[in-house]
Amino acid sequence: MNLSPLQKARYEYSPKLPGMLRNGIAEICVKEGSETQSVADQDKIKALFPNTYGKKEITFQKGQNTSAAKKQVVGVILSGGQAPGGHNVVCGLYDALKATDKNNVLLGFKGGPSGLIDDKYIEFDDAFIDQYRNTGGFDIIGSGRTKLETEEQFKIVTEVAKKHGLTAVVIIGGDDSNTNAAVLAEYMAAHNTGVQVIGCPKTIDGDLKNEDIEASFGFDTATKTYSELIGNIERDANSAKKYWHFIKVMGRSASHVALECALETQPNICLIGEEVAAKKMSLSQIADQIADAVEKRAAQGNNFGVAIIPEGIVEFVPEFSALIAEINELLAGKKTEEFNALPSWEAKYDFIKKGLSKEAMAVFEILPQGIQQQLFLERDPHGNVQVSLIESEKLFAEMVKNKLEERKAKGTYKGKFGTQHHFFGYEGRCAFPSNFDADYCYSLGYNAFMLIQYGYTGYLSKVSNLSKPAEEWVAGGMPITKMMNIERRNGEDKPVIRKALVELDGKPFKYFEANRDKWAVETCFTYPGAIQYYGPASVCDLTTRTLALEKG
Repeated sequence: MNLSPLQKARYEYSPKLPGMLRNGIAEICVKEGSETQSVADQDKIKALFPNTYGKKEITFQKGQNTSAAKKQVVGVILSGGQAPGGHNVVCGLYDALKATDKNNVLLGFKGGPSGLIDDKYIEFDDAFIDQYRNTGGFDIIGSGRTKLETEEQFKIVTEVAKKHGLTAVVIIGGDDSNTNAAVLAEYMAAHNTGVQVIGCPKTIDGDLKNEDIEASFGFDTATKTYSELIGNIERDANSAKKYWHFIKVMGRSASHVALECALETQPNICLIGEEVAAKKMSLSQIADQIADAVEKRAAQGNNFGVAIIPEGIVEFVPEFSALIAEINELLAGKKTEEFNALPSWEAKYDFIKKGLSKEAMAVFEILPQGIQQQLFLERDPHGNVQVSLIESEKLFAEMVKNKLEERKAKGTYKGKFGTQHHFFGYEGRCAFPSNFDADYCYSLGYNAFMLIQYGYTGYLSKVSNLSKPAEEWVAGGMPITKMMNIERRNGEDKPVIRKALVELDGKPFKYFEANRDKWAVETCFTYPGAIQYYGPASVCDLTTRTLALEKG
């Protein structure tokens, strides 16, 4: 294998563990907290999870290990999109398992949850694991988006577990994957299989968080990676002084990534979807807000700037959501085939005009033609518009351009408006994990095995107090059902982990809100630079601005 100098050096990095996990397996005991209940719909969630609901939160501390000694055969899967640090969760799990008993076995099931169903796996050993320590990506065993949710799937997984003598399964994933972990844990408990199920919180979007889970892993590295790139663009803009850069960043259902990048780089504009929804802002109002900043900067001779756009922004705009709902209805069933068979865009436009309400058509007509056509690209598996394919960075750049042309005609705007467009997504998902994510992920994996060793199931591996040095981190576990509520999915009520949106009364947004008017007009750019792995802890172990503000 050809290795870069950094990769060789990262193999040798020893991730830091929380203090109570550093004393050796024999000196870790459990402290039980109070019983828990779900965040909402308590009766419904309790009825769906009679064997795993209401369990106690636990923390690990220094003391005599009282867990029963037995050989452990653990299966692990990576589920959903990649996030930096996933390899270290597996490494931490492996190291804890082997430190407890060298005869313990860790099986990695390949390609996500489908690996459990298809029985495709690898048995890890030291040589194999050592190739992946402190590296980005999920290529150690691959990932996938198969959901474990049907009776038939659970029966197959039970048979595979029985075949290998599995005592536990660890599912590393986001909110949907950990919802699946809770459902699988309930099934295994209800059928007395003896198989425990533990989850680990992963997503670069940052929307798997609550009072217990302070951060999902990967968010730190991804936002630092994007912020480096945004800082580079800001420096370029401030040098060339001739472009407005519209930058879309990942974050389909929440704007945590956009907000963190704004706190890191202080751009002129950052849209926050949750605020757009709360204020019921229209596309036109958003474009006016950006145009105001462009006009004010142009008056100072600054015909350049940077705007950050969250990936899912259009879904937060009420009028746009209503438009998409009508388009989904318009193309329901076989109408998609009828639409696709039309010979030209003009014919398709007439079809759309006849099918949409007057209000929806008014919104549709203000969109640039390229965006209009993107709304009618290939549907998702449920027949809906794939909103993530909409180039919202180009949408707002074009709408602002039109606004400025109107202002120029009235004589209120005299500047120049050139644009560049960027989308930062995949660049951050498999980056070399920061020291924070390397440490946090290793701790989550190590901690997951401690939960297994003490017999817990349906729990999420939890490491908190993350704004402090790793020595002060607190390791433990929380029942996944505590995070759940009932949501309507595809016409059915489903138990799901509640997504965490940006809190408009939270400290990170309040800090942004207090400074954005100044950032909009003045050039206040900050340049975070590349992630640092070696040097003073104040630089290398830096936490996100979001976490620092939340924890004071």
